[in-house]
Amino acid sequence: MKKVSIIDVAKRAGVSVSTVSLVLRQKGKISDATIEKVQAAIHELGYVHNVAAANLRANTSNLIGLILRDFSDSFSIKVMASIVQELEAQGYMVFLGQPLNEHEHLERCLLSFKQQGVAGVIYLASDVRRDTLPAQIRQCPLPLVVVSQSPIKEKCNLVMRDNQQAASLATRYLLERGHRYIAYLGGQEHDLIRQQRLVGFRSTLTRLGIATRDEFSPACGDDTYAASVATRQLLENNNAITALLCHSPDAMIGCIDGIHKVGRTVGKDVFLTQQVALIGFEDMLHINLTSPSFTYVSSASEETGRQAATLMIRKLREPTLQNQAITLSGQLVPRESA
Repeated sequence: MKKVSIIDVAKRAGVSVSTVSLVLRQKGKISDATIEKVQAAIHELGYVHNVAAANLRANTSNLIGLILRDFSDSFSIKVMASIVQELEAQGYMVFLGQPLNEHEHLERCLLSFKQQGVAGVIYLASDVRRDTLPAQIRQCPLPLVVVSQSPIKEKCNLVMRDNQQAASLATRYLLERGHRYIAYLGGQEHDLIRQQRLVGFRSTLTRLGIATRDEFSPACGDDTYAASVATRQLLENNNAITALLCHSPDAMIGCIDGIHKVGRTVGKDVFLTQQVALIGFEDMLHINLTSPSFTYVSSASEETGRQAATLMIRKLREPTLQNQAITLSGQLVPRESA
């Protein structure tokens, strides 16, 4: 069976080969009627556009390298899905790399990207204890966009969450509901996300004349058991506490267990005596069916992915574009837990 060529499509549509090429590459000013004729011819003939060959001829690439190291992080997974969706909608394809470390594995990942001819690299930073990028990423010669949950010192195209705003928003919400003894639980001491949220948490309390107390922000390990133990100790030593900001989904689950173990429950208590209000910082899909449902500040993960993809496309189309730093705010989603 003869392979259908772009010439066959042009003949069937009654247009020039260059017009078909422009339609395939989504370039130039082509009328909707012409586009429809070309697409109809493609469909009738079963033509398959060889993107790789076209890129080779034009010395361009529609491949974007995406580096994601932590598949256990729900925020990164949601960002990745949003990036892929947006890039594919714009005619790009994603080449995914998951280096196991920042040394030889990351080196091999970037080499693989180079061999595949990617046009640019999107790096999803995963180490919340550092504000610098791995040397290999800093030295990447390709257009680069970094997605991070906390600020990065290097000058680069960066999309990140506003952790201070998120904590401030959650704290204001609790204060407006009458809470005055509010604690922040979870995250390890050197976690930059935790440090930023504590700034937002404490500054909001201070602005309203409420004293901050170090014992109201205990750090703990990144697992549910550690959060449960820390919650129990916190509430036993400070039974006036009526609300908790939970650092992570695991901290939220651990907090529930710790609250129950001291004989209290989770939810909105108009008298602020028995129940403990909980607010998280991410939509935790795996526990959304619990009762009570959880109040949270959205992580803006979908918008983060869209912004990262859009920034990459802009950088490819405008190579001289100066570095952009985009900070995204979350929105509070009130439910039953606070």
